[in-house]
Amino acid sequence: QVQLVESGGGLVQPGGSLRLSCAASGFIVSNYAMNWYRRIPGKERELVATITRTGGTNYADAVKGRFTISRDNAKNTMDLQMNSLKPEDTAVYYCNTYITILTTRRPYWGQGTQVTVSS
Repeated sequence: QVQLVESGGGLVQPGGSLRLSCAASGFIVSNYAMNWYRRIPGKERELVATITRTGGTNYADAVKGRFTISRDNAKNTMDLQMNSLKPEDTAVYYCNTYITILTTRRPYWGQGTQVTVSS
């Protein structure tokens, strides 16, 4: 059973830092590209960061230079280190991957973790 569970969200002051973690089960994270998305209330989910199978990374312009996506293969987790947080980073953050089971390629999502940046 493929499962993704995010943790690490919370309330943080502007300029602060937070580290999110996505615990994966049912697959090995090093074998798949994985993503962090976020959803601001009233808006569609937006892609925040991607890590490829080979470790390459990509970031949305809004978070570039502040966020770092990584994998911990020993723990089978994917992480998002968020620094210099801004109020506009407030959102529910989701980890995501795409996996083909049988002939169907489909997205898998975690339940999300709330990040609130406020003074």
